[in-house]
Amino acid sequence: MEIEIKNRTDDQMTFIIEGVDVSLVNALRRISMVEVPTMAIETVEILKNDARIFDEALAHRLGLIPLSTDLEALILPEDCDCDNHCPRCSVSLVLKGKGPKTLYSGDLKSQDPNLKPVSDTIPLIKLKEGEEVELEAIAQLGMGKDHAKWQPTTTCAYKYYPQITIDSDKCEACLKCVEECPRSVLEYDEKKKTIKVVDLENCSLCRTCQKDCPNEAISVDVTGEKFIFRIETDGSLSPTEVLQRASDILSVKADKIIDFKEGGS
Repeated sequence: MEIEIKNRTDDQMTFIIEGVDVSLVNALRRISMVEVPTMAIETVEILKNDARIFDEALAHRLGLIPLSTDLEALILPEDCDCDNHCPRCSVSLVLKGKGPKTLYSGDLKSQDPNLKPVSDTIPLIKLKEGEEVELEAIAQLGMGKDHAKWQPTTTCAYKYYPQITIDSDKCEACLKCVEECPRSVLEYDEKKKTIKVVDLENCSLCRTCQKDCPNEAISVDVTGEKFIFRIETDGSLSPTEVLQRASDILSVKADKIIDFKEGGS
């Protein structure tokens, strides 16, 4: 298996993975989406709410705020032996304010400075003159398979690596394929008077160029066992952290299958 990272930022990464079949790539995608734990607000105790928003709506809004996550600092609630919540499995955040003002995610004060909202500018509630809100929220680790608020990824997808072949004997450089391509994958080479591929990895495999070529000079196919994988997170974890944890989970699952087969035989 070979991996080539094409680009990477704090919350996005695109890479080429070669030498694997679609089952492994899809397993990595699914685990990244729903089995890598992240932090999210699970319970909210409303102490005071004079604003024109129901307690339930405010709690729902709080639950969807992405929180920075340290997978080494906390454990899942089901793995903790406490009765309700404790510093080993949860973090407390307090929101307090009096109008007139707008409270944002940055107004949530966490007991752990490393576990806090990813963004400070998410609007939570608008308070008018005299209105007041005071609450305590408890954030815990969870998984996307239990609730979408624990999904670390906003985008997690792959596609087969495209392969475009142009038959120079048939191609008359009529530019029909260049004009019809929705992603500017093809370009006319003024010097050589031919059509060339300039952005292969941006090809969506729609095959519009192939369908519209009057001479059937162009063909679009896929490269077997080679994929373009793109992942974007909500900021709670970096793409590298998500993929590393997903790979570890996949490895454990594979070991269990091997042990089961060996035990059964």
